[in-house]
Amino acid sequence: MIVYDLHCAEGHRFEGWFGSSADYVEQREQGLVECPQCGSQEVGKAPMAPAVPAKSNQRTGKVVAKSGKPVTNREIPPEVHKAMRALAEAQAKALRTSTYVGDGFAEESRAMHYGEKEVEAIHGKATVREAKELIEEGIAVAPLPFPIAEPDKLN
Repeated sequence: MIVYDLHCAEGHRFEGWFGSSADYVEQREQGLVECPQCGSQEVGKAPMAPAVPAKSNQRTGKVVAKSGKPVTNREIPPEVHKAMRALAEAQAKALRTSTYVGDGFAEESRAMHYGEKEVEAIHGKATVREAKELIEEGIAVAPLPFPIAEPDKLN
């Protein structure tokens, strides 16, 4: 999983999680990457900078964490690890207990909503436009916290 620091044309910054750099490019080109604050699809990678709560050591000028140890980009606070693990476990359970419908997510959701098909837990792919249309129709959908891979492409 790759985490990109992204920004939109309006200057909003946010994170995006992708399976690979190629996934990021493909999803951006398909209009699947948009700013969560303003909905802009004009999204790019923001300049990289560590977002670690830290201060500068007045004697050496080096950036140090609250513990007084020098900060490296590889250090992740334990509470962040715990939150990431909880999200990953919740998503794994959701994926295990639902059916993958691929690109047919919007059609399957509509069929269940309008009583044409028995209701079941599903997951799959939908464009931003399809998701907005489903919500406008009153169909409850929710994005997964991390991008999903097709079942045959799992690590």
